[in-house]
Amino acid sequence: MKKNRAIIILLVFFLALIGITYVDVAGVDGMGSASAREITLGLDLAGGVSITYQVVGEESPSQTDMNDTISKLQQRVYNYSNEALVYQEGSDRINIEIPGVSDANAILKELGRPGTLYFIYQRGSDGTDNYYQSYSMDENGNYYFQYTLNKTIEELEADGSIPLYGTDVADARAGRYQNQLTGTSDFCVDLIMTEEGKQKFADATTRASQTGETLAIYYDGVFLSVPTVRVPLTTGQAQITGSFTYESADRLASQIRIGGLNLELKDLHHKVVGAQLGSEAISTSLKAGAIGLAVVAVFMIVIYFISGLAASLALLLYTALIVLLLNGFGMTLTLPGIAGIILSIGMAVDANVIIFARIREELATGKTVKSAVKIGFDKALSAIIDGNVTTLIAAAVLWVLGSGSVRGFAQTLVLGIVLSMITALFVTRWLIQALYALGFSNEKWFGVAKEHKVIDFVGKKAIYFIISIVLVVGGFVTMGIYQAGEGAALNYSLDFVGGTATTVNFGEEMSLADIEANVIPKLEAITGSAVQPQPVQGTGEVVFKSNALDGDQESAIEDMLRTEFGVSSGFIESETISSTISDEMKRDTVLAVCVAILCMLVYIRIRFKDIRFGASSVIALAHDVLVVLAFYAVARVSVGSTFIACMLTIVGYSINATIVVFDRVRENQLSMGRGADVLKDVINRSVTQTLSRSIFTSLTTFIMVTALYFLGVTAIKEFALPLMVGIVCGTYSSIFIAGNLYYVFRKKFPEKQKVKSDKKS
Repeated sequence: MKKNRAIIILLVFFLALIGITYVDVAGVDGMGSASAREITLGLDLAGGVSITYQVVGEESPSQTDMNDTISKLQQRVYNYSNEALVYQEGSDRINIEIPGVSDANAILKELGRPGTLYFIYQRGSDGTDNYYQSYSMDENGNYYFQYTLNKTIEELEADGSIPLYGTDVADARAGRYQNQLTGTSDFCVDLIMTEEGKQKFADATTRASQTGETLAIYYDGVFLSVPTVRVPLTTGQAQITGSFTYESADRLASQIRIGGLNLELKDLHHKVVGAQLGSEAISTSLKAGAIGLAVVAVFMIVIYFISGLAASLALLLYTALIVLLLNGFGMTLTLPGIAGIILSIGMAVDANVIIFARIREELATGKTVKSAVKIGFDKALSAIIDGNVTTLIAAAVLWVLGSGSVRGFAQTLVLGIVLSMITALFVTRWLIQALYALGFSNEKWFGVAKEHKVIDFVGKKAIYFIISIVLVVGGFVTMGIYQAGEGAALNYSLDFVGGTATTVNFGEEMSLADIEANVIPKLEAITGSAVQPQPVQGTGEVVFKSNALDGDQESAIEDMLRTEFGVSSGFIESETISSTISDEMKRDTVLAVCVAILCMLVYIRIRFKDIRFGASSVIALAHDVLVVLAFYAVARVSVGSTFIACMLTIVGYSINATIVVFDRVRENQLSMGRGADVLKDVINRSVTQTLSRSIFTSLTTFIMVTALYFLGVTAIKEFALPLMVGIVCGTYSSIFIAGNLYYVFRKKFPEKQKVKSDKKS
């Protein structure tokens, strides 16, 4: 590369870095549009709208109906955010919390009032019309039809005029169809019935098509649509056509969906609530991220010289792009999302460490710097691709099959992995080549690998296995002891087991900082558990969420609030709330993780052409998860929504570290042979060669998480501490466990020898 081109590359890089950073800080129009301030934040970081519905007409609805209604509402509020929460309060209330929005009335208008939806035949069994139509005129002078019921719902049900209900509709979405009359693509509403509703719908449309009747859709006291049925519809699918815009079709579809609930609900109250993690969560996380990045940059430069400088510059661009694209793709950033970014930063550093180690190895063989750089990038490519693609597969599966915070974690992780690969494989390479062209061409600027004595990892495998078994078994024993003594193997938070929501009206609005400083410590002293405050914007109300409280604790809280803050008992209300992590979300997460592991296993089998590599990787991964679970049990760290994010981060981190080791094993097998007699030497040499990479990558990621731990609020500390343990454990398993497992599997399940047969002439 010539100097002029090198200067242009560096100039373009710094202009891009400065430009993107400026947009992140100030936006594109001077008003903050597209800036970091515009990123949608989750309930845990910024709060949002809280809506409380109450069941209409039933004093004690069945838990089955409540669970079904919560599940359906959860799917609907995902249209607003993947991080939205739906949970039960008391026996007949349902709370919905939607992050990143502040207009509760607009949400209520769009979401609609959950009520009962009916499909009604035009004529009843007595031959008279069930409803009549009339003409009305709108404000623009246009005529339109209005429909009015002639009978009560009870009368219609009695004479069989209601063949289907909203609960028979599985889904309704705005769509498009090809209009045969006009040749245009028009908007419509696509209906899909449940299995039970499929036959009902077939019978109803068969009758309507034969009699020429309409099959009207009636909801919440008004007619939504009165479509004509031309032919029987027996597949359980249908389209409602008409003069729709996309907005009107989407609105009708939303009304049909919300009318398919098992229970009728009314809006009891709605409010704007504050962040769950406290006022300092964002600022401390930003400080921790900045400090962590600065320490990582210094570390990379000290260890890898010019290569480290190039990597640090690329990492700055990566960070600026992450902020820009989070906004561009409209992602909701939560604490699990931050976890995904941290993991992808660790993987970005990891890719650079692999490359730089390869460059130093090539320089040690006498190659020129130019050749060493080219060969180093080429040889590192397979390890980088395999490690990142394996994690990317897991993230993609979690994105598709997961829900809630799991999906948010997966989205940021996918974005981070793609960007980290681009910056490591292209940006870092261009920067190194540019710096080389500007005069940093001596090998002293890159460092030369020293020959290290091969460590006998395989020879001590029994010791490593025993250590791991003791840690895992110790975790299960600890969980068993706590299960027998306290009734809970782990210290579950209200996210998993529910708890108590105490609503307090202080009479005047309090800042979140004052609440955290003056109220929370007193409440936590009484409850003995962490307390989440949620101030209601524009009022003196604050909702305090804690683990389930008994009568004595509720009385103690009332006494404390009365004596310390002058709050009378009439302004304190406590309600039992269900877990915010639903059973469906737990099932989705378990399914997603299982499918992700299976997909990773298949990929490793294809890439490495040896199922024993995949089996060893998965066992090492399970080892890391179980050891961290043991830490949760022993240290009694609160198991809440961040627990899932922590475990998923460890899964991604662990598999990536193991793949790098196995990539070197595969390479050394080509040069040293695959025979059983050299297998021990292959594994020992491979682990030794990747040892610095394993340590340095873990150290840089550990630095990022440690900064979060020391600067973060309580909830962030509860996330960062187990993650630190997971990073150490992942490093241990990639160095001491994975290769030894592969060795054992090769010995126990040797390759079948191919036998050549001589043909007789």
